[in-house]
Amino acid sequence: MSIFEVRGGKKLSGEITPQGAKNEALQIISAVLLTPEEVLIKNIPDIIDVNLLIELLQEMNVKVNRIDRHTCSFKADDVHVDYLQSEAYHKKSGRLRGSVMLAGPLLARFKKAYLPKPGGDKIGRRRLDTHIIGFQRLGASYNYDENTGFFKLETSGLKGTYMLLDEPSVTGTANILMAAVLAEGTTTIYNAACEPYIQQLCKMLVRMGAKIDGISSNMLIIHGVNELKGTEHTMLPDMIEVGSFIGLAAMTQSEITIKNAGINELGIIPEKFQQLGIKMNFIGDDIHIPAQETYQVTKYLDGAILSIYDHPWPGFTPDLLSIIIVTAIQANGSVLVHQKMFESRLFFVDKLIEMGAQIILCDPHRAVVIGLEREQQLRGITMSSPDIRAGVALLIAALSATGKSVIQNIEQIDRGYQFIDERLRSLGADIRRVE
Repeated sequence: MSIFEVRGGKKLSGEITPQGAKNEALQIISAVLLTPEEVLIKNIPDIIDVNLLIELLQEMNVKVNRIDRHTCSFKADDVHVDYLQSEAYHKKSGRLRGSVMLAGPLLARFKKAYLPKPGGDKIGRRRLDTHIIGFQRLGASYNYDENTGFFKLETSGLKGTYMLLDEPSVTGTANILMAAVLAEGTTTIYNAACEPYIQQLCKMLVRMGAKIDGISSNMLIIHGVNELKGTEHTMLPDMIEVGSFIGLAAMTQSEITIKNAGINELGIIPEKFQQLGIKMNFIGDDIHIPAQETYQVTKYLDGAILSIYDHPWPGFTPDLLSIIIVTAIQANGSVLVHQKMFESRLFFVDKLIEMGAQIILCDPHRAVVIGLEREQQLRGITMSSPDIRAGVALLIAALSATGKSVIQNIEQIDRGYQFIDERLRSLGADIRRVE
């Protein structure tokens, strides 16, 4: 196992480019199973979760040509569906939350699929109900094997239908959407997620020959087709990385330019960091964050404390609440952070408190951060990364702290951020990866 050794307190400077979007990649790469023709995908993030998914496809006999670190072609013209019943598939797919995204394409094209119990982050319960109920309404049946923890799905042929999702799940919407494009008839998905990742998936499927109305809205209408063709697709920049770099610049009092940030697809992310008092300049598609000694948290018009909470798109993404918490530590003012979706995602704040942060954990979903106003610096400690986003929040805290910090379990960070230590060193960070 590797660790990060970080010596903080240094001001950083320079340019950094966000990787391709992790959450988009898991959907887009799964969609290659919908066609026997070649699909070329660009700007793929070179991270553990995505590479695991590509390995799964290779073991299913999908032809994979890794043209370079971030470009890959796929051809699923001779898929070994029986691999889904193997112990190797069960073991590997159970490690990766994104493997659930294979179910929709497999059901649509091969009429059977397996859904593993969700793996990945330890951030709370992550239900599969939306996925399975959606597949049932399209005409699939399922059985759950308690010994393996897998749902086996089968269908004699999917048929279009109307469904109102119980929650606007991003992965649930994507999975049902990929199943519906090859179903007979018309499928309406109401209360669908409409994140940029879903919009990107829809646009890719349309280029492949799918017929989808309502793209970017919460009602998707899919007219089933008999087959899909090959295509080419380029990932968006990762909005979570963009937000992470904004928080990093503020906490370390650094001047950083985020290149090719995909500003038009960031929604209210910049606005939420601006509410913390962080200044930004938008230059073309780049975000320039000037070095700031202090930043003042905005209050509501009636003087009430600022509250930042997660909400389905176009609301604020839950993946950035960990970064908001750590960024608020040195702000002037206080902020209430309300994490509504996952009940275990705030449990990393004890490490921030040990470093010297003033945070009150109200309950599993809410924390109040009382800004230190630069009157004291965080101090380096030894800590462990519980999940991808909390891991990067702890890394930002360590880079702003005095002394040496050690971050363990950094595989969690590597799952979502490619070569993060190398990229931070290019900005002047003192960070080492130690085996």
